[in-house]
Amino acid sequence: MEIKGIGEKTASYFNKCHVYTCEDLINYYPRGYDEFVSPLRACDLKVKCLCSARLTIIGNITRRHVRNMSIVAFDAADETGKVKITFFNAPYLASSLKSGATYIFRGTVEKKGNFFSMTHPKMYKEEEYAPLIGRLMPRYPLTKHLTNNVVTKAVEKAFINVGDLQDFVPQEILTRLGLMEYKKALRLIHFPGNSKELEEARRRLAYNEFLLFVLKLRLLKQRSDGKKNETPMAETADTDLLLEKLPYKLTGAQMRAWNDIKSDLFSENVMNRLVQGDVGSGKTILAFLSLITCASNGYQGAMMAPTEVLASQHFENLKKLIEMYGIDCLKPALLIGALSAKEKREVRDKIKNGEVNCIIGTHALVQDSVVYKNLSLVVTDEQHRFGVRQREALSGKGSSVHVLAMSATPIPRTLAIILYGDLSISVVDEMPQGRLPIKNCVVGTNYRQTAYKFITDQVHKGHQAYVICPMIEEGELDGYENVTDYTQTLREVLPKDIHIEMLHGRMKPLEKDRLMEAFSRKEIDVLVSTTVIEVGIDVPNATVIMIENAERFGLSQLHQLRGRVGRGADQSYCIFINSSDSEDAAKRMDIMNRSNDGFEIAEEDLNQRGPGDLFGVRQSGDMNFRCGDICRDSDLVKESAMDADRILKNDPNLSLPQHNVLSEIVNTKSVNFIDFTTL
Repeated sequence: MEIKGIGEKTASYFNKCHVYTCEDLINYYPRGYDEFVSPLRACDLKVKCLCSARLTIIGNITRRHVRNMSIVAFDAADETGKVKITFFNAPYLASSLKSGATYIFRGTVEKKGNFFSMTHPKMYKEEEYAPLIGRLMPRYPLTKHLTNNVVTKAVEKAFINVGDLQDFVPQEILTRLGLMEYKKALRLIHFPGNSKELEEARRRLAYNEFLLFVLKLRLLKQRSDGKKNETPMAETADTDLLLEKLPYKLTGAQMRAWNDIKSDLFSENVMNRLVQGDVGSGKTILAFLSLITCASNGYQGAMMAPTEVLASQHFENLKKLIEMYGIDCLKPALLIGALSAKEKREVRDKIKNGEVNCIIGTHALVQDSVVYKNLSLVVTDEQHRFGVRQREALSGKGSSVHVLAMSATPIPRTLAIILYGDLSISVVDEMPQGRLPIKNCVVGTNYRQTAYKFITDQVHKGHQAYVICPMIEEGELDGYENVTDYTQTLREVLPKDIHIEMLHGRMKPLEKDRLMEAFSRKEIDVLVSTTVIEVGIDVPNATVIMIENAERFGLSQLHQLRGRVGRGADQSYCIFINSSDSEDAAKRMDIMNRSNDGFEIAEEDLNQRGPGDLFGVRQSGDMNFRCGDICRDSDLVKESAMDADRILKNDPNLSLPQHNVLSEIVNTKSVNFIDFTTL
């Protein structure tokens, strides 16, 4: 990284964040912003919020030591109330601060007894704070030893070093949509003068992401459309016999989707189909029926799941199906990273020589060492966790491979047609008979003690519970619950006989899988987790999910999280903790309270989505867009689709000189714009 003042050591910290060049750095967007607002009165401070207050130091300034820690504490007040201020390991403050001095104190507010408190607030003199009012200060994703101040200064220098940046979007489009130029948008996404500038910059960068995404899909579709089916299949008795023996009948929606799949498998062209169905709507049986059809026609099929736990669950469920209903044509195998080297080698040998014809696993299925004898069908579970490249890699293991993708992410159909543009779509929009609807409740933070008692009662009845927090640890976003502290809190307030563990995305894959496996075996009663459990775990015994700071999540993601319960025969419950006083938040939470229909929620989300949080908790949860939100920016999604079609109509291969930059970006894995390896 060629920036003055950044040495080899600091550069290594940036490298941990995948930042290696100046261009990487200017595309390393803030995760949020601190807005400087006019100071509040002490009585108007809000707990768990970042606030500023004009206060005068009163009384004595105390200094004491606890173990090896120095603590400086004092009271500061105005005419409406008092705030307790504490600093750790800042002994110099005891001599530099004086009683009677007035400062603007800015920090996260807590409540201790009858008084507000701030720990380590920033202090400003009046003349220092006044020019900052209305400004938005960037907050970056950080790693150990990398401070926000270091990143901010490095980004400022990077803009000087990077020179001109070519804009790949035609000026005609920018003018028509009222979008700013690319370099200006990049500058303002880091250093906006106000919220209006920030929103304009975000929309421009969101359009870039959508246009590139749609172009990539269109080009893939050009290559796959009309691809001849070299592994012809015919209907066999195996699937009909299974459908007759099952203790339930497929819903009308399931039958429509199954007929779509059969039509594709028996046609002259290769299948590229998405089955989009709500959580618990019965997509898995459609996948199994497809794999049975493939096997009974003498071919191999593979099913790829996003986690080892989910892959193992699919494998066990398929084995039960084979044993219960005598499906002799299926010879399944499991291929996941947790297998020993010897076990993997044995499975790979069986795949190569055709001893097994139904292989279930994770991304291990696409490794070079896995050679299939006659792969004809690929099923990807939780489609939004796999991308175009991974589907291509797996389907490339055979000569003409059918692709069946499944997704429980509720996306309005108008957007799904665009976002899954390389796939035909079948919608499973009915729930199986007899499934008890989840009981919902939206409450404030004062309900927590009641919720803890309810969770305790459910565990003592033999059930399990999830608690979801938006953050992993304190300090990531001020004022929001984190998994680390919450786990400790629950261990203190819940009975000692309740086994509580935590789970989050920074854990090593093996540790995450171990915890999810332990939860599925009922060895853990309460799992405190981030949204990492959104997919990849199916525990019918879990009957309660409590989601903290629920207003911070998009409605579709809340619905996905809620889908972790209600998977068994017992009544299940979802508790949404709304920590906001906002009317908009209350309105959005009301949708979750009254509806369990993912497609209705997706449409409502599309209609109601407001400005929301820009770079905090991801609102979409389903696409790897850093600035764009498919619901909030649905107008840009649709415009980008039309623009992509116009561009390709005139230049199908992006070979014209004016599209050189665009072609280069679309045909590379550039993470500066959007990482196509995860699409």
